[in-house]
Amino acid sequence: MSVGAVALQQSADSGLYEAVGEFLAGFGIPAGVAELLGRIVAFAAAFAAVYLLGRGLAFPLADRVMNSRDLEAHAQKPLRRLLGIVVVFVAVTVAFGAAGLPNFLQSLATIAAAATLAIGFAMQDVLQNFVAGVFIYTDKPFRIGDWIEWDGNSGVVEDISFRVSRVRTFDNELLTVPNSQLTDGVIKNPVAKDTLRLQVPFGIGYDADIDAATEVIVEEAQSDPEIVDDPAPTVRLTELGDSSVVLTSRFWISNPSRADFVKTKAEYIKRVKQRFDELGIDIPYPNRTLGGELTVAGLQEVSGSLDD
Repeated sequence: MSVGAVALQQSADSGLYEAVGEFLAGFGIPAGVAELLGRIVAFAAAFAAVYLLGRGLAFPLADRVMNSRDLEAHAQKPLRRLLGIVVVFVAVTVAFGAAGLPNFLQSLATIAAAATLAIGFAMQDVLQNFVAGVFIYTDKPFRIGDWIEWDGNSGVVEDISFRVSRVRTFDNELLTVPNSQLTDGVIKNPVAKDTLRLQVPFGIGYDADIDAATEVIVEEAQSDPEIVDDPAPTVRLTELGDSSVVLTSRFWISNPSRADFVKTKAEYIKRVKQRFDELGIDIPYPNRTLGGELTVAGLQEVSGSLDD
């Protein structure tokens, strides 16, 4: 049996770095140098083993989980980066233990915990937005390309990161929105589903034929290829206003986007207005009737002063 084998046999119950150190000492390397080299080799071996094992097992498992939840590529990339950091941290922790440096590791962990606490207090808003970004990735209230509305703002989502989301308004302005604003309030996503219902009110005069106006509104909706047949367009009398009778048209469009929604609605209203004009169905202006009397006081005093 070789000298190295004897050294490993004698240190079978020792730590990895001790076994490597004794193995190297068996070749005549000074004990101090052999111990240092043993720690280095143990650290590198343990780190490489855990890191490779983590990437070989954790990443495929994470990919399967993310694919099962239909996470998009832009959402998977930062999550994979975060998983890589966790794997490296675990590998470093195990490597320090294998190198026989638990005290150093404990001190490092204490320093890291204190630093994390201090950074946490100083970066509460950043952490809040980070957590909100995680919720956006998992809950998927909207995706890139969706038209959303929140707090009086609206636009198309161009990018989603862990801290902020970027939304392009319809005036071509780019809004950088903290993710917490998009998770703490109500977000309206009109294009989240395959269809969208639109409601368009039409006011006609009290003397106008309601049935004729209703027929025009329905016919123009049915003739529009962008408006679906099922559910069918409907019209309801929804209000008796001060100067008009309000008929509300309800219809559905498929594969909605804001551009399609605005265009379809505008062309539909234009066609209905033209048909109303052809049939003499008026859309009245609001009327106001003022009553009362006007009294002028002090005419005698004014007349007297003029005579003087």
